[in-house]
Amino acid sequence: MAANKKSTDATPAFIALHRANVPFTPHSYVHDPRAESFGMEAADALGVEPSRVFKTLMAEVDGVLCVGIVPVMGSLDLKALADALGGKRSQMADAAQAQRATGYVIGGISPLGQKKHHPTVIDKSSQQWPTIFVSGGRRGLEAELHPHDLVIVTSAVVARIAR
Repeated sequence: MAANKKSTDATPAFIALHRANVPFTPHSYVHDPRAESFGMEAADALGVEPSRVFKTLMAEVDGVLCVGIVPVMGSLDLKALADALGGKRSQMADAAQAQRATGYVIGGISPLGQKKHHPTVIDKSSQQWPTIFVSGGRRGLEAELHPHDLVIVTSAVVARIAR
């Protein structure tokens, strides 16, 4: 599953994967600005089971910005996220804060290649698949990779954080 050299490889997410020498497959599709769910749009456009496509959500646990990665058809359990990171209180980050902290726009936030490292938790359901899909760093671009590789590259904790 090696990435071909394309212009899509220039995203910070793909650069991070190349630097880490992680095999992945880029997938692109034409993003519809009217789409109500970026993740479900990706699953539909790529013909992939929605439970294999994961969204990257930014939250705060005890005032520290962190990343929760959950299947696109689910939602983030904020209490479970706080528990996974050893915290007490959690809340979703606002959109502007998430964009500033990651360098990505909403709908294109990747867990990879963010401006700086944030504590990261990946939902345990990711481990049932040979490969999963996460944002490649812009709307209409996904990275397909082995879930264990995503854990390693993001230094993530694996826990049940999806509802």
